[in-house]
Amino acid sequence: MTASPTQQNALLDFSGLPRFDLIAPSDVQPAISKLLDGCRALVEHLTSDRVAATWDDFASALTDGLEPLSRAWGIVGHLHAVNDVPGWRDAYNRMLPEVSRFYAEVGQNLQLFAKYKAIAASSEFAGLSAARRRIVEHEIRDFRLAGAELPEDQKPRFQAISEELSQLSAKFSENLLDATNAFSETVTDQSELAGLPEDARQAAREAAKKDGQAGWKFTLHMPSYLPVMQYADSRRLRAAMYRAYATRAAEFGAAELDNTPLIRQILLLRREEAQMLGYANFAEVSLVPKMAESIPQVLGFLRDLAVKARPFAERDIADLRALARHELNIETMEAWDVGYVSEKLLQSRYAFSEQEVKQYFTEDKVLAGLFTVIETLFGVCLKPDRAPVWHPDVRFFRIETPAGELLGQFYLDLYARETKRGGAWMDEAIARRRLPAGSASTAGDGIQKPVAYLNCNFSRPVGEKDGQARPATFTHDEVITLFHETGHGLHHLLTRGEELPLSGIHGVEWDAVELPSQFMENYCWEWSVVQGMSAHVDTGEPLPRALFDKMLAAKNFLSGMQTLRQIEFSLFDLLLHSDFDPAGERGVLQLLGDVRREVAVIVPPEWHRFPNSFAHIFAGGYGAGYYSYKWAEVLSADCYGAFEEAGNPFDERTGKRFLDTILSVGGSRSALDNFRAFRGREPQVDALLRHSGMITA
Repeated sequence: MTASPTQQNALLDFSGLPRFDLIAPSDVQPAISKLLDGCRALVEHLTSDRVAATWDDFASALTDGLEPLSRAWGIVGHLHAVNDVPGWRDAYNRMLPEVSRFYAEVGQNLQLFAKYKAIAASSEFAGLSAARRRIVEHEIRDFRLAGAELPEDQKPRFQAISEELSQLSAKFSENLLDATNAFSETVTDQSELAGLPEDARQAAREAAKKDGQAGWKFTLHMPSYLPVMQYADSRRLRAAMYRAYATRAAEFGAAELDNTPLIRQILLLRREEAQMLGYANFAEVSLVPKMAESIPQVLGFLRDLAVKARPFAERDIADLRALARHELNIETMEAWDVGYVSEKLLQSRYAFSEQEVKQYFTEDKVLAGLFTVIETLFGVCLKPDRAPVWHPDVRFFRIETPAGELLGQFYLDLYARETKRGGAWMDEAIARRRLPAGSASTAGDGIQKPVAYLNCNFSRPVGEKDGQARPATFTHDEVITLFHETGHGLHHLLTRGEELPLSGIHGVEWDAVELPSQFMENYCWEWSVVQGMSAHVDTGEPLPRALFDKMLAAKNFLSGMQTLRQIEFSLFDLLLHSDFDPAGERGVLQLLGDVRREVAVIVPPEWHRFPNSFAHIFAGGYGAGYYSYKWAEVLSADCYGAFEEAGNPFDERTGKRFLDTILSVGGSRSALDNFRAFRGREPQVDALLRHSGMITA
């Protein structure tokens, strides 16, 4: 008996969860090629005169027919991000141009475009649901942004730009990971370990032993890098680590890992693409599907917030410099001193250290606390589940209704690895939708259940206790990061959308996507939550109330500086994609210098190469959109204000309203309409300023 194609190639098995136990790099080219052939055949069929321009015959059939390619390629992209070994990197990059070319072809297909316009102009359109009308409107907008209305002789160039941008973004990310991995600092003089927490020393010792070296090995991955910058008394060690981190993927290292030429080429191509579409610059194109209406509006928002934050930031930097000079004998505080001095000021002012707090946040206790928050707020149940995974560290869970109905599932990949890209992110594995008639449904209700990936880069467990491995412990900032990414996950998993293009985060304006994630961060500052999710790694005792009160008092420690830092990144990004000529004499670093002179209170050394590692805008989809973090923070703080006004962070009615009006509706209506439905008014910045300590209640 001959095996079926799906038995032969696990990447083509869409019957359930991805088969990470079977999928191999060698599956990618044959599977993706087969799916591309099928998708091209589908497009040819749907654009023929035989297929009517109706929702069922055309629009729904196109969405359903393209989904398998999206799912399979999503798996490949995920494995490229979390297991970036040569086999997966080669497999991803080999097919990236082909996949990019196909989507560019679809976006420029005038026959597809014409059928969507025909639906919009038909008598059927008024009878469609609001969600389906919105999908048609979005498709028409996106076809225009994809170059469908360009003259035929310009389309090949536009398509080539799309392909090259995809490849450049992938290369940018790979260079950054490789440059991060290329550096290490091995210390053999024990005196240079002074000030470092024991778990950081132990992890460095184990890293050196793994390489067959004596001493302690430190790397640029966050679990190794951050403790050095925050706690190491050795200024030499801090300076060496800082310089290596600040110059990653730049001209100071291996030429083949230098992102400088990639940045220029990405900017040139984005600008050319925008001008081909009739826009002045890429930022104008970027804002078309977002909440923000114009570049001046966003610039005004950022600069107004900078004015409000500046007095607080200036006070912050003055306090740091005074402590450095008078108590630490650092006459001139350099960039590599800031984290160290900040920690000393925190301890001096509030009588606690982040390392002390870290001992109370053990992995399982934090997860249990997070799950309790979700269950209490949204009336669901979270349970461990089983699935094939890509690494032994990965855990898997399910979300159910109280009656046991499956709502969604998610993978949790918490620890840093050399083969895993940096940062933290949520991505989708499977999106919720109503399956076409005749499709198999494991749940029996005709609904495809959503599945998400939650990825972080936290420290893995180190050392033993009573003959067993000690649990991993997280800093409070890492706990906040976990809540943040889970907020994105909930947006994907708790959707009630049945139309794929608007389900979960699909169709949500980019500058509103951060609302649920930033909303969830607030619960890391609620005593009832912290008390329930803390247990000292040695004693099992919960975090003492007195220590929590100190944390709360320090919540807005250096918030002025942190706010200006985010505004600096946002302004740089927006101006880079609007008021900057990548072919001109003024360089990227000159623009960054101008932005820093406008808003920053700390200016890094001239050799700092921040743009070369700014993966958010060059490899992560945030180009001309980094402002979204602050924009959405206004929305999230205002939403949390509704719970504060109710007098209970777990107010049942408010939680249900948040679920019903924001989390569950996805992109089925505008983010501003979602916000108005929840708050009953327009957004206000006051809650953000109050939460940041920049105005009093």
